[in-house]
Amino acid sequence: MRVLSVALSWALWSLATVAVLPAVEDSNAAPNRAPAEPAEATAPEPELEPAAEAPPAVTLVDRLLVVGDAVAARTVPGSAQVLDEEVLRRQAHGDIHRILQLVPGVNVQDEEGYGLRPNIGIRGTGLERAERVTLLEDGVLIAPAPYSAPAAYYFPVAGRMEAVEVRKGSAAIEQGPYSHGGAINLISSSVPTGRLAARLEAAAGEDSTLDLLGRAGGQAGRFGWLLEGVRRETDGFKRLDEGGETGFEISDYLGKLRWQGASGGIPQALELKLGRHRQTGNETYLGLAEEDFQRTPRRRYVASAADRIDTEHEQAQLRWMAQLKPRLDFTATAYRNDFFRNWYKLDSVEGRAIAAVLDAPATFGRQLAVLRGEVPSVADGLTLRANRRDYYAQGVQVVAGLSGELFGVDHELELGLRYHEDQEDRFQQDDRWTSSGTALRLTRAGAPGSQANQVNSAAAWAFHLRDRISFGRFTLSPGLRFESVDYRRFDYGRNDPERTGSALSRRTNGVDVVLPGVGLAYAATGETVVFAGLHRGFSPPGPGQATEVDAEESWNYELGARWARRRSRAELVAFVSDYDNLLGRDTLAGGGAGTGDLFNGGAALVRGVELGASTEIAGVVGGRFDLPLRASYTWTRATFESSFTTAYDAWAPAVERGDELPYIPEHQLAVGAGLSGERVRMFADLAWVGATRSGPGQGEIPATERIDERAILDLSGEVTVLEPLALFLRVRNATDETAVVARRPAGLRPGLPRTVLAGFTWRFAR
Repeated sequence: MRVLSVALSWALWSLATVAVLPAVEDSNAAPNRAPAEPAEATAPEPELEPAAEAPPAVTLVDRLLVVGDAVAARTVPGSAQVLDEEVLRRQAHGDIHRILQLVPGVNVQDEEGYGLRPNIGIRGTGLERAERVTLLEDGVLIAPAPYSAPAAYYFPVAGRMEAVEVRKGSAAIEQGPYSHGGAINLISSSVPTGRLAARLEAAAGEDSTLDLLGRAGGQAGRFGWLLEGVRRETDGFKRLDEGGETGFEISDYLGKLRWQGASGGIPQALELKLGRHRQTGNETYLGLAEEDFQRTPRRRYVASAADRIDTEHEQAQLRWMAQLKPRLDFTATAYRNDFFRNWYKLDSVEGRAIAAVLDAPATFGRQLAVLRGEVPSVADGLTLRANRRDYYAQGVQVVAGLSGELFGVDHELELGLRYHEDQEDRFQQDDRWTSSGTALRLTRAGAPGSQANQVNSAAAWAFHLRDRISFGRFTLSPGLRFESVDYRRFDYGRNDPERTGSALSRRTNGVDVVLPGVGLAYAATGETVVFAGLHRGFSPPGPGQATEVDAEESWNYELGARWARRRSRAELVAFVSDYDNLLGRDTLAGGGAGTGDLFNGGAALVRGVELGASTEIAGVVGGRFDLPLRASYTWTRATFESSFTTAYDAWAPAVERGDELPYIPEHQLAVGAGLSGERVRMFADLAWVGATRSGPGQGEIPATERIDERAILDLSGEVTVLEPLALFLRVRNATDETAVVARRPAGLRPGLPRTVLAGFTWRFAR
């Protein structure tokens, strides 16, 4: 197998490097290095006693971090941002869309108003279900089945994260498999370093909204622990015809157990992480017709009354970190994620797909009347699909870091290997319902597996090598990534629910790809860094495609400058992504049939500019407050560079060269300001997104495809009453902006209306 030969040569090269660098460093003292004192050079390293009560003083290198921290982000030879705990606290959001709007170059599209199933892209990648972005939690792939079914129907609860890292361009070459735009790493709460630390936060507000977070942890000798729980629930802001809830309930629990000590004189740590997530929601894919949205934008048609989603997610990670030598560190992680979802939702009315009805209401007037409840449906007139799917993802990844000097030049090498398996098991059915106009009634249950009965799976080897070479004011960071993916699709047919194999259809395919990248940074001054990068982008083709589908590949370029002084920083980046072949995936979320099939889209070109800046002015308002300010702006131009006809619904029937890609806004801006004092904190954040088109095209956006510009203002304030207790007030969408945020999956969809939440935060530490 090709992967074995590549792996062997890679391993031999790396072992040679590990052997050479320390040897050169030990035998050739660099002229600019002070000679070590003889006593220190020959003295053995003291071993820690096994019974010591405190962890060793060595700070272990965590190779699962994508960036590290805000300080590390300043030295990356490429574009990188870190939203730390302080920034997330200022935002006070559980909505990942609102959080990521702070990062230039990141595109988001709202769907249900709460950010539960995010649509995220980076530098013009597709946004739908964030399936073109590498999503990580604590450095581990977190999508339900990242290779075989990457759509993010599960996403970690943003409210329990202590940091969010975003790495773009050539700086993200270590991450994959989706490497066109970059990677997003969500960092969960870490084990506290003190004896005991606790936090309790509760908020309540409109639509019976309740948000609860509880966290406790601490250190006992060499052992540390953390327990955390999140509860979110709301009745929802949409108003269902004939009454009923349109909200959700989420329960999320996390536990960590950590040991840190030394064995054989080697500082190391072992951490076990376990998590469980459960969600139930009365959510639908059914939006509104244009005239109904203009009249009552928060309405939900009676035909969606039975729609419901149930999900369960379990995760387990075991991570070992060790400082094997002063300049050699090692991190290994074994992980397993299990995810189940069943989204039971309206799919068609009297034989017409709901997306088709709402896209052409004049043509399908009767079907629209049934959706509204104005007329009864014919017998069995409504089709509700039980989209039952089971997923798992598991793997082992190891990363080694080595620093040293070779011929007077400093090197920081990182070598990584990951073996990953994932699977999507579709076992779906269609049920028939009848609408009386005011109520729905189940009339005929479908046979389990009669709509889809197939298993998609992937096995992938991934290797990466990156070197950070420093000489004078320059830092060169070449890298290489190799992905080898084998796919399988077992389709048992719609008449074999027991999966005996009587009508089994097998398809296999695979891809091997080498992805180079390089970044160069120049420290023009002590405050200013200029950088440039080039890398090959890649998205795997997916399992068992019925037609010939090429992998999605691109060449990506960036040129930028970064400036930082004390509490102020700014970054300006220009980027270009030149796609050889763009891919589109048929999904229900995109208004398609939900087959999961991929379609070639030909050449495409994305270019843009990112600008981000922040500062904090100390001692304003009589010296009692600090004034934090933040702004980010992104300009993006994304176009098809070839003409073609296609059966892919989102692009059909044809694309002309020069057509703009849908759902990628040309302009977006986010600004924030606040006042932060010892006991009082106030913040305001404004996010503005320019007009966007929902289908490919050029020139003026047709009214039926236009998503208008919108500006959302969020306000928050906090007052510390007693030292551990603070009261807060949060107002989301303070101006009660009503806007179309999407025209998919079916019809027009509104964003979150003005929502007021009040609550308290209690913290304890000793």
